[in-house]
Amino acid sequence: MTSLQPALSMTQPQPNVIAPQRAEFLPFALPDIGEEEIDEVVRTLRSGWITTGPRTKEFEQRFAEYVGASHAIAVSSCTAALHIGLAAAGVGPGDEVITSPLTFCSTANVVVHLGARPIFADICDDFNIDPAQIKQRITERTKAIIPVHHSGQPCRMDEIHELAWRYGLKVIEDAAHAAGATYRGRKVGVLSDVTAFSFYAIKNMTTAEGGMITTEDDELADVMRLLSLHGISKDAWKRYAASGSWYYEVLYPGYKCNMTDIQASLGIHQLARLEGFIKTRRRYARLYDEAFAEMPEIRTPRVNSDVGHAWHLYVIQLDLERLTIDRAGFIEALRAENIGTSVHFIPVHLHPFYRQRFGCKLGDYPNAERIYAGIVSLPLYPKMSEDDVLDVVAAVRRVVSLYRREG
Repeated sequence: MTSLQPALSMTQPQPNVIAPQRAEFLPFALPDIGEEEIDEVVRTLRSGWITTGPRTKEFEQRFAEYVGASHAIAVSSCTAALHIGLAAAGVGPGDEVITSPLTFCSTANVVVHLGARPIFADICDDFNIDPAQIKQRITERTKAIIPVHHSGQPCRMDEIHELAWRYGLKVIEDAAHAAGATYRGRKVGVLSDVTAFSFYAIKNMTTAEGGMITTEDDELADVMRLLSLHGISKDAWKRYAASGSWYYEVLYPGYKCNMTDIQASLGIHQLARLEGFIKTRRRYARLYDEAFAEMPEIRTPRVNSDVGHAWHLYVIQLDLERLTIDRAGFIEALRAENIGTSVHFIPVHLHPFYRQRFGCKLGDYPNAERIYAGIVSLPLYPKMSEDDVLDVVAAVRRVVSLYRREG
């Protein structure tokens, strides 16, 4: 298998020679689990009903109410949500699905799992897919569009919906980063045919692993609920309840993607705290914005005026021409300062599988590649203190000062 190394051009970082000011390592992300979540999980364990059951149904109802959706289906991951949404939309062999190259690989992987072909469209400076690039890639084989709300900022959904309406396409939103985000005053989760959310450990709210599908379409909801648990007829979980029946029917060869009541027990209380989590994230993002505003070596995130950003990630872009180290060196220098970071994401088209299977290559999506070369995700989560944020700011300033290119 071909290595990623030539495509990604990762060089050996220079050592940081300044002793860190921060004594303890600050992880890139940590979940914020409260006593209410812990108590609910314990009650669930003691109830004897630990897999899909009443708490999962309660979580679904509460999430549907939160986003204002007619239907919410709890599943095992956002990947499962995307897979089920595409399958319910009829995506299959010979079809094409347009999505962003700057996303986690699962967004494209699920398209491949269904026998379809992922078609990438380049991005804008806000890290989200460019509707003009989508339009250029629509063919008679195009079946759906997957907009990815990078970092928690919604895509330009009105333009995407206009294209979908004009060409008869389904829109399945990848809202893995965007629980709690809004677009033109409406919650993400009610804008498109299907929306897929993630509750992975470091997301804005968590069920450890898990996801949710929302839709306004009654028929799609019925199909997706069927697909999520073996294709067994509606409310199959109730067959183990006092009011249930042993009899069930398999209506389709579905998948095993159900959420458990243990996970839902976390989700019920995490959802109640989500708005507070986002408020804290927004406050910390403003602190970062203010701290880096006068540093020409760093570009802060571009936020569009018509969205409510969920701030799952705070992603800076380095002006590498102003620094004597590359992005990998910058990350290692921050690690030496006891600050954890990450990169979101290695563009999907640069990974060996996509280069070999679909002929993708360096240069195909210049905006995504240019942005990728300089992005670094800084710690941003409610379990951080304001002092932690200030430590990150101080570390970034120290690294920039140390490696600033003179002249």
